Amino acid sequence: MNHYAAELRAPGPTAAILFVVLLLGLPLGTFAQKKEDPPETHDGLVLVPDRKVAAAYVDPEADFSIYNKIMILDCYVAFKKNWQRDQNRSMTANRVTASDMEKIKAGVAELFREVFTEKLQKDGGYEIVETAGEDVLLVRPAIIDLDITAPDTMSAGRTSSYTATSGAATVYVELYDSVSGDILARAADRKAARRAGGHISYTNRVTNTADARRMLGSWADLLRARLDEFHGKES
Repeated sequence: MNHYAAELRAPGPTAAILFVVLLLGLPLGTFAQKKEDPPETHDGLVLVPDRKVAAAYVDPEADFSIYNKIMILDCYVAFKKNWQRDQNRSMTANRVTASDMEKIKAGVAELFREVFTEKLQKDGGYEIVETAGEDVLLVRPAIIDLDITAPDTMSAGRTSSYTATSGAATVYVELYDSVSGDILARAADRKAARRAGGHISYTNRVTNTADARRMLGSWADLLRARLDEFHGKES
């Protein structure tokens, strides 16, 4: 990983959330009732209309067609404020520990890389690489405001939970030229991981993972579609 990748490591929870709020003009903790987005960010990115995400900004002079390979930085993950406290208030068994939270964050970050790698390179797509290059697009992801409805911590006293959604999260993605470190685009969006058909069902580690995979897959599909457009491909 080159020196740009090291410099682009995601910030801590408070900094990450405030960064999104300041850059995108969104109120803290929600994308449902956003303020009017600024037409341009401090670093020259311009707001582009996109009904599929809450906010998207792009460098109007960027040429994404030159990038045939993709380098994905480790995904930064932060829980919703007071998530652990609220979870533990609502249950007598299956209490969430700091260790549980670290394991969940690591699992979500790993799943992000797995799903995005799978979606971006399938069907002759884009090669996923570990080093910078002139044809390499660097993706810096973060998942913030992670809210898991019924976490399965595998504790002995675990109780059953039935929900129609396993949670929600905000994804924040920045795209950079991997050699120069120039920022080319950023986008943010919030989604809920809902059961297929909206049916209420038993929530556990397996169902939570399946729901998260679908949610991450939808974001990965959006990025793949945009890249394919720049390359004149049919998604």
